[in-house]
Formats: sequence, structure tokens, C-alpha cells
Amino acid sequence: MCRSIHTLYNVAPAASREEARAAALQYVRKISGYRKPSRANEEAFERAVEEIADVSWRLLGQLETAAPPKVREHVHA
Repeated sequence: MCRSIHTLYNVAPAASREEARAAALQYVRKISGYRKPSRANEEAFERAVEEIADVSWRLLGQLETAAPPKVREHVHA
């Protein structure tokens, strides 16, 4: 049901906003148990994905490190 959520912080090439949203979608799918929500739950599901993606993106922008970025072999979208 759920692909692995990959580390998005301190990687090269840098993670994109789309990757943050994809990770948020996987997270919401996992905790809700829905791959695709019913119509009754669709709005709440999508709102959760967007809110989690936004806060995740802010977190990635606020973290600091002196470590060099890890090179990614594959970019997951």
C-alpha cells in the first residue's frame, strides 16, 4: 500500500516541494489506511496531505547542518 518515505533533508540533488508532497501523501495513506479515500473523506484526506506537505517543507527549510549533503542515486517523486 505504501512506498517507503525517503529522507528529504540534506540530500543532493535537493528535495523538491513535489517530493515533500509525495511523502505527505504516503504518510496520510499509511496512517488513514486509505489508498484512495471515499468521497465522504476525500476533503479531509486532501487537506491533511497539503497541511503535512507544507509543514514538512517548512521544516526542511529551517533545519541546519554542517554535514555535506548525501548524494542520491535515484530521485523519488
